[in-house]
Amino acid sequence: MAGRTGLLIGALALGACTSPTPGRTDLSDASLPTVSASPSPSPAPPPDFSELDRLVDASASTCTLVLRGDEVIHEHPAGSRHATRRVYSITKSVVGVLLAVAAADGALDLDDPVARHADDWPDASRDVTVRHLMSMTSGREWSEALDRAMIGASNQTAAALAVGQQDPAGTAWRYDNLASQVLSAVLGSTVGDVEEFARERLFEPLGLADTSWNRDAAGRLTTYAGIVSSCADLARLGVMMRDGGVFDGRRILSPEAVSELVTTSSEGNAAYGLLWWNNAEGRVVEVRRAAGFDVDREPFRGRLAPSVPADAFWALGWGNQLLAVVPSQDVVAVRLGPKPAGPDDLTFDGFTAAVLAGWDVRQP
Repeated sequence: MAGRTGLLIGALALGACTSPTPGRTDLSDASLPTVSASPSPSPAPPPDFSELDRLVDASASTCTLVLRGDEVIHEHPAGSRHATRRVYSITKSVVGVLLAVAAADGALDLDDPVARHADDWPDASRDVTVRHLMSMTSGREWSEALDRAMIGASNQTAAALAVGQQDPAGTAWRYDNLASQVLSAVLGSTVGDVEEFARERLFEPLGLADTSWNRDAAGRLTTYAGIVSSCADLARLGVMMRDGGVFDGRRILSPEAVSELVTTSSEGNAAYGLLWWNNAEGRVVEVRRAAGFDVDREPFRGRLAPSVPADAFWALGWGNQLLAVVPSQDVVAVRLGPKPAGPDDLTFDGFTAAVLAGWDVRQP
């Protein structure tokens, strides 16, 4: 694992010129894998990402990056991997990783009552656990008006804590920015300075050089949508998750913790784990307002992305910022850019299928 990820570190380097490490391929200036000089009786055809490029260009994407193993196979446009932009709800998936790290440290248990970690938590929500917040099953009050009010508040955490209880905890699935912002209070009470914790336990071990985290006017980190990042940095996060919690020989999460984050967490939405989207079979609620569109897709039975392998999972941000991971194909892909014109223009299924089509990998 250390050798594999060493290639990635070179491939996603910040343009620094360094001498190659003995025994390790130097990809610091490469955007495509080096072609072997050894003869092959039946060479595989080179990947063709023209379908992917057409798809992402139609939405004026600023960066698309594809990795297989630890090699950067495709970057479009060339030289774009370190361009930064706000990645919105991909922040939630990062927060999920941080909560899993804190749980492994013993700082909290995901089944702890939120009241144990959040001041001013209402008694009506006494049954809500950290896991409920992460799985979008807290039952906390939510509406578009409340969502907008929190986003406009100077202290967004206080606004998120102040809402009431709409449904019994664990009984309803509802995509909820306010519940996710409560996690700012939960993390803060257990690890202290959340940004410092993130930097020491995740950002620096992954070598995230382009990533920063916005705060609200009250100085609280916005845990529902505040991270600014790049294709290169998000690819590193994806590689760690794809490889069972290990990056460059260092364990960030246990394989069990990674699995828990990306496994279905409630019957209300088979496609949602703990702040990560997945491709499990069942009742699927594809929340298109999470990507900035007005109307959600009606719930359906099946898989979120039927055209790609069932083990695929994603982090998704407003405007269809996408981090796609397909462990069975050893693939990680990132798309960043403006919001597409329509909700069907750049979907979980369409983007990930176009990535895999580069190798002519298609589901029957």
